[in-house]
Amino acid sequence: MTTRPQPPDILSPEFAADPYPAYRVLRTHYPLFHDPGTGSYLVSRYEDVARAFRDPVFTTDNYAWQLEPAHGGRTLPQMSGREHAVRRALVAPAFRGRELREKFLPVIERNARELIDTFRDAAEADLVARFATRFPVNVIVDLLGLDRADHDRFHDWYGSVVGFLANLAQDPAVADAGRRAGQELAAYLCPVLHERRAAPGDDLLSTLCTAEVDGIRMNDQDITSFVSLLLAAGGETTDKALAALFRNLLAHPDQFAAVRDDRSLIPAAFAESLRYTPPVQMIMRQPAADVTLGGGTVPAGATVTCLIGAANRDELQYTRPDTFDIHRADLTPATAFSAAADHVAFALGRHFCVGALLAKTEVEVAARQLLDAFPAMDLAAGAAPADAGVFTRGPERLRVRLRPVDEGAVRA
Repeated sequence: MTTRPQPPDILSPEFAADPYPAYRVLRTHYPLFHDPGTGSYLVSRYEDVARAFRDPVFTTDNYAWQLEPAHGGRTLPQMSGREHAVRRALVAPAFRGRELREKFLPVIERNARELIDTFRDAAEADLVARFATRFPVNVIVDLLGLDRADHDRFHDWYGSVVGFLANLAQDPAVADAGRRAGQELAAYLCPVLHERRAAPGDDLLSTLCTAEVDGIRMNDQDITSFVSLLLAAGGETTDKALAALFRNLLAHPDQFAAVRDDRSLIPAAFAESLRYTPPVQMIMRQPAADVTLGGGTVPAGATVTCLIGAANRDELQYTRPDTFDIHRADLTPATAFSAAADHVAFALGRHFCVGALLAKTEVEVAARQLLDAFPAMDLAAGAAPADAGVFTRGPERLRVRLRPVDEGAVRA
């Protein structure tokens, strides 16, 4: 007779070190579990997580306490109905199609090249410190048309806001730092918004200032909150996704070689990395009515924690889910960055990540340029580093050898 294991503690050091065994226990034995540490209902199976993202009964009302204090106002993910449709229509065109190709792509390519230039001649480097943590934030600052001298300030704000969002243990110091960062960011941006409205330029901030749908424009708070969200969501996810992509590929040299030799495989490799080690491990929802889920009932108004990292490794959804395989047949790269994705790393439904195509473009550009600059890249320490984090997760360091061992001493 098999004894059912105890439910895992998602705030424990063991979970933080490696959540995937705990996810397996939850999927198998506790598909709906009221977690005392977070006070929320955990859902872990793909079918249930996908439903929580798609079914209108699951609202984002929880973002009033989870997001709003750090962002300084209501943001797109917590809106619904017409308000959400109009606000999304105001911002979405800037992140797809011609705007993305003609305005954003040159900025993304330039930032990747400039960062790579800082360690192009090094024998070894930490890809996280030297590239991944800087690249998406620098891109966002430049897309907004802000002073490049303020890259470090934005990086600090970004870190504090992300800390607020990931503060599952409710550390008051972390919460205060996140709220303060949001206030400082808004104070920085407001004078710039007045200038852009008076004299719009060819930058994203000017686009946000002048965009209009059905006679509605974004006010200062709308824009400052969106920029804060863009920094947190666009910076954190792309940072960790890029680092994880290279870690996953380098840990599987045959797949790294395949991507190095055939760059058309980059989208498939990125999609599989998002499935295998998603940068955002969990997203919350709040049902507007009692709902049956995972074999139990979630009461109206409760917080539901959708475990993305668990759903993306569901044995009922994927063959060999714990295996990293860029050639897998049950993941479709062509739809992996749209609301029709067959993974849940960007959520699904009406709140599918508005910046998914921007993230895809950033990662593809970065991957191509890094592979061009360092075709002989491999892991410097021999073993792939583990991920860190609970709410968001990725490698803290990724030390790589950038050229054959006999080509000079380590200088980075």
